[in-house]
Amino acid sequence: MITPVDIQDKTFTRGVRGYKEDEVDKFLDLVTLDMDRLLQENKALKEAVRGLNAEIERYRGSEGTIFKTLESAKALMGDISSSAEKRAEIVLKNAELDAERLKREARESVERITEEAVEMAARWDQFKLRYKNLLQNELDRFENLSADLMLDDEVERIRFYGGSAPAVSGKSDMTRSFGM
Repeated sequence: MITPVDIQDKTFTRGVRGYKEDEVDKFLDLVTLDMDRLLQENKALKEAVRGLNAEIERYRGSEGTIFKTLESAKALMGDISSSAEKRAEIVLKNAELDAERLKREARESVERITEEAVEMAARWDQFKLRYKNLLQNELDRFENLSADLMLDDEVERIRFYGGSAPAVSGKSDMTRSFGM
């Protein structure tokens, strides 16, 4: 590659009909300046291209990372969605099991209460029967006692009157007074 120094240092041989040396030198000075400016611009542009290429490479690396991150995010969202569905199924299943358990416990409780009610009714009937028998026994004892008292009363009258007691209708005064 020709540099501006090469252009300045270039010497031409003189020919018979050659160019004017001053004009050629002025033109070479202009070409040298333009070439120097173009080379500096080229150098600056190459630096900019290198910087831009480095930035592009960095972005390409980031792009790969971004794509990996997006893929990971998609996979994570799928996992989260699947996990949420599984959790929802578990919660629903647990709720169904709890409801079934509550229904079973309620049925058992109703059965137990029903059995207790039947048992209480039977015990009530048994109590009424026993109480009725107790009252009947007491009434029988009372009547027997009353009859014994009347008999004793008759015997006393017979002794008192000496063999003949006044006629009694079979019931003592006590029995008549009680309405028996």
